[in-house]
Amino acid sequence: LPPTRCAMSTEPNIEVKRIYDPRLPADGRRILVDRIWPRGLTKDTADIDEWCRDVAPSTALRRWYGHCATRFGEFRDRYLTELDHPAHAESVVRLQALSDATKLTLVTATRHLAISHARVLAERLAWSHAIDHPSTFHVHIDQTKKTH
Repeated sequence: LPPTRCAMSTEPNIEVKRIYDPRLPADGRRILVDRIWPRGLTKDTADIDEWCRDVAPSTALRRWYGHCATRFGEFRDRYLTELDHPAHAESVVRLQALSDATKLTLVTATRHLAISHARVLAERLAWSHAIDHPSTFHVHIDQTKKTH
């Protein structure tokens, strides 16, 4: 149901993009969410505000998944379970607080954003926010084709 006296944002609060995409003014805080540093970038040339590797999937899960589209559903379930583990809790809570306060762009080196861990993480953050702010929170996955 649409809110009666609440202005709905037409812009998403969380976006998912490739780290190789240039920063846009609308990006807000750009946070790298990969466990491994992206190829071809130095820490000086990566246009990010921080690197939050603690929320990336475990090495074992990442290797098992291998960005195989047919495994995405199971990968998503396993990754959400990992995010609920106490080892990730502090980072997830911090990202949730940031997403409440400002626009976040989660960046990853992954080519296929629609089946990426960054997408799952963005959805997880959105769900947490939506409990307190239903119908005002949006997630946008940038699926424009880029060649990098």
